[in-house]
Amino acid sequence: MVNQTISNLLAPCTEDNTVIDYNPGTTSLLDYGVVNTSIQETFTAIDRFEWQASDELRLMRDKGYYEDGGHKSFEAYCESELTKHGGYRRVKDLFAAKRVVDTLPEELRPHITKPSQTRSLLRLVKTPDKLEQAVAIAAKEKPFPTAADFAKAVQQVAPTKKRATKGENPKTQLCNSVTVLSPEHPRYGESGVIEADAPNRWQQIVTFPDGERLLVNNADLDAPSVPFPREQNYPPEYTEAIAQIKEQHQQELERLSNELRIGLKSEASDRAEEQAKEQIQSLQNLYKHQKEQNIQLQQRLDEMEGLRKLEIENQQLHQRIQELEHAVEERPSQQWGNTMTQQASKALNKQVKQALEKTIDLRSLAHEPPKENAQECLRLMGMALKNLASAMNNAQALEAAAIILGSEPTPTAIAYRAEQLEMLPQAVSEIRAVLAKPRCTWQEFWDVAQEYEVIKQDYWAELTTQETDLITALQNASSQPDTIGVGSIVSHADPYRTLYVERGEVVEDLGEELVVAWDCWKEQSKKTDRYFRDELRFWQPQ
Repeated sequence: MVNQTISNLLAPCTEDNTVIDYNPGTTSLLDYGVVNTSIQETFTAIDRFEWQASDELRLMRDKGYYEDGGHKSFEAYCESELTKHGGYRRVKDLFAAKRVVDTLPEELRPHITKPSQTRSLLRLVKTPDKLEQAVAIAAKEKPFPTAADFAKAVQQVAPTKKRATKGENPKTQLCNSVTVLSPEHPRYGESGVIEADAPNRWQQIVTFPDGERLLVNNADLDAPSVPFPREQNYPPEYTEAIAQIKEQHQQELERLSNELRIGLKSEASDRAEEQAKEQIQSLQNLYKHQKEQNIQLQQRLDEMEGLRKLEIENQQLHQRIQELEHAVEERPSQQWGNTMTQQASKALNKQVKQALEKTIDLRSLAHEPPKENAQECLRLMGMALKNLASAMNNAQALEAAAIILGSEPTPTAIAYRAEQLEMLPQAVSEIRAVLAKPRCTWQEFWDVAQEYEVIKQDYWAELTTQETDLITALQNASSQPDTIGVGSIVSHADPYRTLYVERGEVVEDLGEELVVAWDCWKEQSKKTDRYFRDELRFWQPQ
């Protein structure tokens, strides 16, 4: 059952799907009309598929689809994929036939039924009027002319002129008949005549029976009666010179190839190095930007922490105010009437006097302040005494507040001093923020410090020893001369030396060399060393 189905699928059929069986053992009788119709339809399909193949090949070439298959050129695609169908030579013949048909008007195109009929018409493509005339002459004799009919008509319209041969030239290769033996040639198996001199030593001009003249390689022809030369012979005296020129040419090609290879490697290396430098630079910029962002985030966190503490204090004060208001609401005002008796007034005055006497003893704090946060304690105590003196109009409290705050014992001077000291926490915070920046400069510090110049002594006392040393170093660095000399504070200029981050002082100038005493060598036996000026740099605090 399976074999019968496959056989039916492979059997030819006509337009009305009548299957034709060629098995001689069958008992069915085939009608002549059915077989004839099938044969004509088969040939028509073959001719139509040739034109369809021409259109598909042109699409493949024009759109460049062959590159998707990994082929470098259209010719390479033809030689690789279409070898069994004639290769690139067969494709060129199809393109030439399509060109001839496209040149003809619509009424003459049906007379050409297959590409092989257009070979003799190809040389008339550049003269469309002659081409139309030749096709019309062939179609007048037969409705469907053959290739020979078209060749005959072409000869009538544009007869070829035979070149006169030179019989006295012994090198002219003429022969009555030759046959094409190469299977790859489109004229394989056909015979022709050599009627003209060979244009070169490896090809011949062959005229075929249909009138077409082709240039055919000697290797593709069979001419036993004519010994075609395969290569040109040179005199013996030229052979050695030609061989030497070829060798020199080969050496020059090798030298140029090596130079090109070296140049390409060098160019690739330079390009890779440049790309690496660009990547390093971009990474450094990214690191710097990230570091600045981290510093800004840290400052923001500090500010948020300060705001959180202030919020907590504000909540505590608000709660205390509410408690006091609640206590006042619970005891009506009429219950406080006549409570301040004369005896109570005497007792209150006595307590105030005792407080003032104790306040006067605060003078000792100016000479020996508390060990922890002394300035802040004294400032708060002075401001408290100033408020107390203003409320009680007491001169001793006013004098004590002036001593603690470091001003004249007048209300105006004490109030001005108190306003200055209120700026102290903010001044210390901003100055420390500037000093915490990496590679801080004197100008950056001075831009902030000059706003608080009136309380310099106060914020200077709040700073640590390291912070004051850093400020002094920044000031010295800004006023140092450009040339390193005796007394200059220096470090080593080589970042790969340990002395690059150490501090030293130039103690002697020897002309081209300088003698430096390093702080880190104070406890060692060797305390100084000699250096050239370009080996040193001004010391910058880290």
